[in-house]
Amino acid sequence: MERVVIVTPSVYGTDNSATLYGMKARGATARGVAVIDERTTDRELGAMAKAGMRGIRLNLTTGGVTDPAIARQRFESAAKRMKVLGWHIQIYSSLEVVSGIKELVLDSPVPVVFDHFGGAEVARGMAQAGLGDLLALLKSGKAYVKISAAYRASNQAPGYTDVAPLAAALIAANPDRILWGTDWPHPNSTLPVGSVAPLLQIDDGRLLNELAVWAPDKAILKKILVDNPAGLYGF
Repeated sequence: MERVVIVTPSVYGTDNSATLYGMKARGATARGVAVIDERTTDRELGAMAKAGMRGIRLNLTTGGVTDPAIARQRFESAAKRMKVLGWHIQIYSSLEVVSGIKELVLDSPVPVVFDHFGGAEVARGMAQAGLGDLLALLKSGKAYVKISAAYRASNQAPGYTDVAPLAAALIAANPDRILWGTDWPHPNSTLPVGSVAPLLQIDDGRLLNELAVWAPDKAILKKILVDNPAGLYGF
């Protein structure tokens, strides 16, 4: 793969220096997604934009935010700042939060990306609460979904093949709004903040092969791996 998008991990807080370093090392083939807060200045955002940042990530799940009301406040604040830059907002949350901010996403002045299957869990079935809202947002064209980190949606290691129906449903809803990612280097985010644990041992090649099962049509596969990210990240 020629191009890469580096997302600042939650463990770094709002320190984006490692991401910026990685982007600079990669050069023109890299873009980034930053983590910021109210103390991040417009000047800092401008510098990051020049360096290739194209969005911010709201780490709701890893930050312990499960209250849709709090998520709404954070989203509204972020959308105002991102509108000026033309960046997108990436959100890692539960389906409950997706439902809670659905109207805001539909009215958002900037694109919204939901991480890791939007927080859906295979074990809860295709009728699980909130999945319908996620599919509706995809169909509207106002939101993207990353079909990344299948191990966060399933516990059937090592292939996580039971994710296939969920992935297929998301792709069918709007193949123009689907992104793929590795979630490398696979941190174990199920542990309490401050805990130290080995990285999850994930076979990235095997999961990449699963993508061709989820999207057997070559034209759709090209959209997911090439066209969609090119448009969103400005390659």
